[in-house]
Amino acid sequence: MATPSNLRSRRNAAQLHALVGVERDIRAADSSSRRKYLQEFRQAFRSYGDVLTAKELEVEIQGSDTILIGDYHALPAAQKFAASVFELRAQPGDRPVVLGVETIFARDQHIIEEWWRREIDEAEFRQRIRFDLDWGYAWEPFYELLVTAREHGEAIYGLDCMPREDLRKIGARDRHAAHKIAETRAKHPQAVIMVLFGESHLAPGHLPLQLRSELPTEKILTLLQNVDALYWRATGEKQERVDAVRVTENVLCAFNSTPLEKYESYRLHLSRWGRDEDEGPDLTPTIYNLIDSLVRFLGINRYSPHNTTQPKFLVDMLPEVCRGQSDEPLSRLLLRKGANEQETADILQKVNERGCAYLRQVNAFYVREFQMVYATEAAAQFLHHACRGLPYLGKNRQASGTTQAIEHALAYFGSLVLYPARGEDANSVVQSDEEKQGYELGKALYDAYLHGKVSQSTMRRIFLTHVENADVAEQLWRDLSNRYL
Repeated sequence: MATPSNLRSRRNAAQLHALVGVERDIRAADSSSRRKYLQEFRQAFRSYGDVLTAKELEVEIQGSDTILIGDYHALPAAQKFAASVFELRAQPGDRPVVLGVETIFARDQHIIEEWWRREIDEAEFRQRIRFDLDWGYAWEPFYELLVTAREHGEAIYGLDCMPREDLRKIGARDRHAAHKIAETRAKHPQAVIMVLFGESHLAPGHLPLQLRSELPTEKILTLLQNVDALYWRATGEKQERVDAVRVTENVLCAFNSTPLEKYESYRLHLSRWGRDEDEGPDLTPTIYNLIDSLVRFLGINRYSPHNTTQPKFLVDMLPEVCRGQSDEPLSRLLLRKGANEQETADILQKVNERGCAYLRQVNAFYVREFQMVYATEAAAQFLHHACRGLPYLGKNRQASGTTQAIEHALAYFGSLVLYPARGEDANSVVQSDEEKQGYELGKALYDAYLHGKVSQSTMRRIFLTHVENADVAEQLWRDLSNRYL
């Protein structure tokens, strides 16, 4: 029987390996995490009472007057979640909904209103609110939230003030935001007010305390996202996925990402801030960290001189990581390496749908848009190829259907190990029967691992099996299917 501690340990093993390197890099670049204000947030939310279903979370949202949503600025999923909450709450015939955001200074309210009236376009709006200069995080998910609010809401308000960089003045910013929210309530007495503000501001003694002082009769809901301590505790629950938990009567926490995804997103932002805008972030450390975490999980020796129970010198097989926005350079590369037109078209489609792909012919990652769920799958795909000595390097050889199904199974298994929050919706781009069969087996292997029915050493042996041999692949498929499907 799988106990909460066993489930927690198995679900988190690879992710904890991955977090070590990420957090080390973040601490080296950003020492602010030791500030008292930020520590107060982390210490405030250590445990929860009830697990909530998605429907129960929806009911809580529907019953609130003001909703304070915690934002992890570097994580696009945080802003996308806020947009989904806004759209959920803004139903025809119900109360109007207004949006308040930390991202835009209150001094720039006139610019918001010009954009709201469609007097200026997106580019001018972004430039005039100094989004890239004063904020610097991803524009697209934030703009998606603003568009959602303009289409479904009654108004948008900027809530922040200077100085953002001085944590000694951060309490004054909380008081200012609370006053601005109170002004918004006076302007929109019947509306639901939804506020997106940095998560650290939502500790009980920070913005919520100031807002209760301004609006003592208001029903205020604090809706956190992906708080680390709550996430780790929730991974011990029996259900595969926890949507949300109740921390206290008026504080909930929703889960839409993992700690690894959060901190990798922040590391990528730190990397981007140190480079020219056209270069984008350096994705190589992120991809290598995912691979290394899966290597550690499987107990693989990166420096082994033989290819029997270990891959030979895995450290020398790490893939090149390439970034690009255009299909043309990738097409030329694949055709030059012997890929036919159909194979090239399939890879381009995968890159367009998933943001990245592992190119076995050239042993390279091609990344257009970093999405953790698909990056982890591609990392596992590389490792499976590397464990077999990169059998397709420089070759245009089609694997058998069974071989492909096993490759997809292990890629999906590795993705679940690194990213347990992966949901079924992430499989919506499945293209072939081999992928569908592989995902089914990969999920079964992961479930067996969680319940102690398959060990990490057994999975290592499976990764090392030379399934490029069709007969070997058929035998392995039969064995695994009979045991786990």
